[in-house]
Amino acid sequence: MTSIKSKVINSLIRNRHLLKGKLRKEVFDLNTSMQEFRETCEKEAQRYAKIPTGIRIEEEVIEGINAEWIIPEDTNSEKLIFYVHGGGYVSGSCNDHRAVVSELAKRSKITNLQYEYRLAPEHPFPYALNDSIEVYKSVLKRGYKPQNIIIAGESAGGGLAFAILLALKQKGIQLPKAVVAISPWTDLTCSSDSYITKNRASVAPVNSWTVFSHHYVGSNDASNPLISPLFGDLKGLPPIYINSAVDDELYEDGEKFYKKAKSEGVDITFKAGYGMIHCYPILAPMFKEASEAMDEIIEFIKLHSSS
Repeated sequence: MTSIKSKVINSLIRNRHLLKGKLRKEVFDLNTSMQEFRETCEKEAQRYAKIPTGIRIEEEVIEGINAEWIIPEDTNSEKLIFYVHGGGYVSGSCNDHRAVVSELAKRSKITNLQYEYRLAPEHPFPYALNDSIEVYKSVLKRGYKPQNIIIAGESAGGGLAFAILLALKQKGIQLPKAVVAISPWTDLTCSSDSYITKNRASVAPVNSWTVFSHHYVGSNDASNPLISPLFGDLKGLPPIYINSAVDDELYEDGEKFYKKAKSEGVDITFKAGYGMIHCYPILAPMFKEASEAMDEIIEFIKLHSSS
């Protein structure tokens, strides 16, 4: 049974349009301004912008890409979490993810690297993927060993994390030790029933995922595995942990990826968050279920970073 606190917080987030004096959720279409959406995301992130104590931030430009090293006290300098931010491929920055990634760094006691891949619609596929590969290769050049790297990401960042794996496999570049994906977007054809049945119950604006997909896919085929990793050859991927909230359009994306990867021999764990909203673990420690989910993620990270 979900806690009362989680029900209250989830309801407030789901119905935040009411707090703005709007009776209905926002509906996205192809004319919706992505720049305004980015600005809204930045403003909302400021509400949770507190950086935990014991965290040091070092900014750097890597291969022309803005990045941040988020370094906790007593970190092991050989270990790294390569963090891929979400935002539907149309938004997201170091600024609006700094608090979330800092919390992950503090809990795991591992340095995190986050970076700003180029965004759609100005930069559709393959820009986000290419930027990610360049940053990953740069990390390897600095001496980080793949067996000491864990890739983590949420939402579109979770799907992009899987696309990174498939691209690395194609290029013959050694894969990281493990991957964590929170509410990953794995199918940009948006073919699952969840996109219809959970559209109005989720926290996302109505039809936003189909709009985001249109902008990122551009003139490409949405079923390309490097866009929609659900359709890729998943054999040989490293251990994976997926957390998907049930009350979310992307729930079936995570569940289907789990089932396919498991059938192809991947060591993969799937956690379904019943009664939970999109990417709820990153709300820890706001309510019990978020904290428990984040604790499981940290256990997975520690397991695969200690061996």
